[in-house]
Amino acid sequence: MCFNGADLELLTFILISFPVERCMSVMQSGTQMIKLKSGTKGLVRLFYLDEHRTCIRWRPSRKSEKAKIIIDSIYKVTEGRQSEIFHRHAEGNFDPSCCFTIYHGNHMESLDLITSNPEEARTWITGLKYLMAGISDEDSLQTFEEADKNGDGLLNIEEIHQLMHKLNVNLPRRKVRQMFQEADTDENQGTLTFEEFSVFYKMMSLRRDLYLLLLSYSDKKDHLNVEEFAQFLKVEQKMNNVTTDYCLDIIRKFEVSEENKEQNVLGIEGFTNFMRSPACDIFNPLHCEVHQDMDQPLCNYYIASSHNTYLTGDQLLSQSKVEMYARVLQDGCRCIEVDCWDGADGEPVVHHGYTLTSKILFKDVVETINKHAFVKNEFPVILSIENHCSIQQQNKIAQYLKEIFGDKLDLSSVNSGDSRQLPSPQSLKGKILVKGKKLPYHLGADAEEGEVSDEDSADEIEDDCKLKLCYSNGTTEHQIESFIRKKLESLIKESQIRDKEDPDSFTVTALLKATHEGLNVNLKQNSDIKESGKKSHSRSLMGNFGKHKKAVKSRSKSHSTSDDEESQQNSTGKEAGQLHRLGRRRKTMKLCRALSDLVVYTNSVAAQDIIDDGTTGNVLSFSETRAHQVVQQKAEQFMLYNQKQLTRIYPSAYRIDSSNFNPLPYWTTGCQLVALNYQSDGRMMQLNQAKFRMNGNCGYVLKPQQICKGTFNPFSADPLPANPKKQLILKIISGQQLPKPPDSMLGDRGEIIDPFVEVEIIGLPVDCCKDQTRVVDDNGFNPVWEETLTFTIHMPEIALVRFLVWDHDPIGRDFVGQRTVAFSSLVPGYRHVYLEGLTEASIFVHITINEIYGKWSPLILNPSYTILHFLGATKSRQLIGFRGLFHKNSKHHSAENNGHCVRKRSIGDRILRRTASAPAKGRKKSKMGFQETTEFKDSVSEPSELKDKEGVLRRTARSLQARPSSVPVDKYLLVGSSSPESEKLKGAKRKESTSVQI
Repeated sequence: MCFNGADLELLTFILISFPVERCMSVMQSGTQMIKLKSGTKGLVRLFYLDEHRTCIRWRPSRKSEKAKIIIDSIYKVTEGRQSEIFHRHAEGNFDPSCCFTIYHGNHMESLDLITSNPEEARTWITGLKYLMAGISDEDSLQTFEEADKNGDGLLNIEEIHQLMHKLNVNLPRRKVRQMFQEADTDENQGTLTFEEFSVFYKMMSLRRDLYLLLLSYSDKKDHLNVEEFAQFLKVEQKMNNVTTDYCLDIIRKFEVSEENKEQNVLGIEGFTNFMRSPACDIFNPLHCEVHQDMDQPLCNYYIASSHNTYLTGDQLLSQSKVEMYARVLQDGCRCIEVDCWDGADGEPVVHHGYTLTSKILFKDVVETINKHAFVKNEFPVILSIENHCSIQQQNKIAQYLKEIFGDKLDLSSVNSGDSRQLPSPQSLKGKILVKGKKLPYHLGADAEEGEVSDEDSADEIEDDCKLKLCYSNGTTEHQIESFIRKKLESLIKESQIRDKEDPDSFTVTALLKATHEGLNVNLKQNSDIKESGKKSHSRSLMGNFGKHKKAVKSRSKSHSTSDDEESQQNSTGKEAGQLHRLGRRRKTMKLCRALSDLVVYTNSVAAQDIIDDGTTGNVLSFSETRAHQVVQQKAEQFMLYNQKQLTRIYPSAYRIDSSNFNPLPYWTTGCQLVALNYQSDGRMMQLNQAKFRMNGNCGYVLKPQQICKGTFNPFSADPLPANPKKQLILKIISGQQLPKPPDSMLGDRGEIIDPFVEVEIIGLPVDCCKDQTRVVDDNGFNPVWEETLTFTIHMPEIALVRFLVWDHDPIGRDFVGQRTVAFSSLVPGYRHVYLEGLTEASIFVHITINEIYGKWSPLILNPSYTILHFLGATKSRQLIGFRGLFHKNSKHHSAENNGHCVRKRSIGDRILRRTASAPAKGRKKSKMGFQETTEFKDSVSEPSELKDKEGVLRRTARSLQARPSSVPVDKYLLVGSSSPESEKLKGAKRKESTSVQI
């Protein structure tokens, strides 16, 4: 709330005439009043203000504790007999000066009260308006009490200075003293009472930016009339159909001054209230509800998906809980995972196999899902069953699913309209789809079980990470668990004090290495005194934790990128010292008919089982490692596949800390089910949440038309040349109540923060970039930047805009807060960006979005465009069939394909920690690509000569090459070792191509 000079004088007069503390004391002691109700004579009740001054209560009441009105829910307080209830009791001989009405709640309910004398009515009306203005809310009282060091109920100038420091305000002492003297109006000069402090706080909080904005549309008056306010909404806020009634409604709702309401004008207080309300938030309020077309096939939607849903923490030691299913479903997740294993007494259990995670009953999981699946919305839930059970317990699983879900599994009434298309989310409302294996069609209908492929057992933990508990008289399970837990907690704690925005801030390779080496040292003495048969346990239990580093080194030397998630031999298998997997995963498994029959539209298939026969209903599962390589090399073919079928991407098994990968690259190629660890907060989950908020957080977001039909190269410098681009102009104006960083080493004793704002665009590689404002020294309360950042976005439908506030420090920067919003959900005009998880902290911005028309020359944006076309990299050669994309053959590479060799990023690259120096004014924007995709997985190594002076990576332009049918997909999509000839060819092409910044 803010006041102009006249308002301050009026408020001061009110404070002198009706001391607020006396009002509060009277209200808290309680006043007997008559409560008028429609159709009754009225009830005598004792009304009182609660001790925290947050709500009004009364007694006696049949509602007991529910008999209350929260102060924040009060819309307005009117004096006299103005309400409809009072008009119905017109025959009553009530003194108007003893009557008042409290309007509250979303439906403007009225509480009509009559006091025994005018003085009581005036006390309550004054006190309520005072509380509504936010002057003495709980936070302000707490602030005042904390500043009052000696507890005398007064603040002197030194206490005010200390308070300013605590509030992150660094105003000149002369200015502070001037405001102090203006607020100090009583006889006791040199100190401020609470009432005087409230006036002082109002003066300090005056929003200069909003006041100047109001003046610019009010012809220099201190208020806006209806016509001026309507003009502001149309011109600045880009609102259509602004009517007089709409403007009057806003004035009635947000204006504080009764005089202004009577004159139908909006003063600075009301204008501030409106600008800080959800109506002026950066997020489009229409997107809080489902607003997209929900009648398209499932494959046309991104679907919010969870990985290992049952886990509460890391992948090795954390607890499994059924409550996690309730939580993610309420958060909007629509694809949840259930890992099923044989349990005791014939009861299947859910847990992460080959780990020390706890077990929960499958039946309890299904009951929880059934209870919470459709509480928030009715769109279908996909139940991803990872089946590791015997036939007997598979039948038990099928039995529980049918008994508990009942009609939710019945899809016989669902009609997609076209047998070649998947049904729509709308047609599947209230249904649960079971994703799992299906018996092959060649088996007779009377076959009760059969063999199915087990090659895509997606989320079974990697062999390198399995804990194979074969205990001898040596190490005990308790010793092993205790050590692993201690090491895991230590390393996770270390990661938490690092840069929260650093995509490489936590390295699982380092965790595995440290755990392995530490365990060996810890158990060495015990192992030395045991006989060889006894000391073998610690090696069998943890020996595999050291394999990952060796595997990386081996694969780096051979330039092989064989999938870390598949139980395959290294591509250099004929050479000595080749790396074999310990305990090769079985290729087939037994599946019972009862469970198979529950799978209808979501049949889990392995890559080699895909047949391009026009059928739908297959779900292909990829680890992030393998999916990344397919996206890098076969993006357009992958996009075509995802226009008919579903694809699920899940985190690498080496992410034992339950960290997440960047989902953007997979959304860009149309992958629908990008599964993340919902239990892990952080950057990637924030991107995921921003994505799905854009359609009412219902778990389904319609893919862009360009991804649903046709193809484009997402790595191109101008991926959609025929489409207009968007220009985003962001004016970063000011900040409000920015707190000290939560993890600041000095805490409240530290200096006032020096904030700056960073804006990041996350989308197609050509769109990924960030820019930042200058640093404002010593002001977290109301810093002013007044800087403009401009971005050009080629595909706004996929882009996310991320606002970050940092505290600059000479040795780096500290994270203050963030807000991530889908570009499509941005609203133009003057907007507040409230930082997530921080009640009052915000950034005030102005948003302009323009369309850029005209043909952009591909030669300008990508000089290699013409060269590539002369080399024959045409669209017809790029768009090969689905079978060629995923199938595996036994033939050799061609030199053409070896030219796209993908190399392992070194361990040193993985553990690099991004540091931040002071942002310089006029600093160039940082261009990125899919930056986070380099984390924990294979990525394209960038030649050192392609780094510019600022160290920004630039990607070489490349075309997609067709795979001859003789080349096996393992070596084609995941690219094996390169021959010397291919390296020469690659070098030649690299010289011809001009790099494009990403």
